[in-house]
Amino acid sequence: MRFDLPNGDYVQALQDVSLELAQGELLSVLGPSGCGKTTLLNIVAGFLAPTSGDITLNGHAVTEPNAERGMVFQQGALFEWMSVRDNVSFGPRMAGKPQSEWGANVDHLLDVVGLQDFKEKAIYELSGGMQQRVALARCLANDPDVILMDEPLGALDALTREKMQGLVLKLWKETGKTIILITHSVEEALLLGERLLVMAPRPGRIHKEYRLPFADLGVGADLREVKKHPEFNERREEILGMIWDMEEEIMGRTEGEA
Repeated sequence: MRFDLPNGDYVQALQDVSLELAQGELLSVLGPSGCGKTTLLNIVAGFLAPTSGDITLNGHAVTEPNAERGMVFQQGALFEWMSVRDNVSFGPRMAGKPQSEWGANVDHLLDVVGLQDFKEKAIYELSGGMQQRVALARCLANDPDVILMDEPLGALDALTREKMQGLVLKLWKETGKTIILITHSVEEALLLGERLLVMAPRPGRIHKEYRLPFADLGVGADLREVKKHPEFNERREEILGMIWDMEEEIMGRTEGEA
């Protein structure tokens, strides 16, 4: 992915990024600022067309946004004036489906995310964590093949974030959905990614890939106990050092350019 600038220069946001994702996999992606994480997610979502190369889902080309790929943003992007239930059912209603087709599923999703008692509340009456639960339920109500998450828990306090991490794992295991999660948190990437990509910047590229046991270990478990796993600490320190070195290199370049 290349972005051309008005002065004739350009930014090579991504270069030679190639990967395959199997159905039902949970992939976390992290790296320093400017490594192209969100750009990659926006290409998968169909919001951006890559300068070169192809992206396919289930054998067909991805060229535009589609309900087969659901997006959960850092801020819920919800309809503040609507009720929780109306937000969750928005996709099926806009698709022209009768309530007999989506009503039971929406109520089930509200139960799953723990919001059945709040279904008539307006979004602005909810806490940040509750709003992100609505965003997850709304995404699932469209029954996408792939769920794309762009820093969905980044704005939450530590305790709420940990609870939401547990919910993401629960939904992943129960629904069998394929999930791509972008995060700046090394711990979160380790906890939620059965596959983890560390990206490097300038140009954005895949630096290292890990296959990890912690997502499976964390389903229905105390995530603080999972963090005590010896391999968890080992991988965390390894990846933190990797990203720290990248940030140092970026800072050195910036100072040199200045």
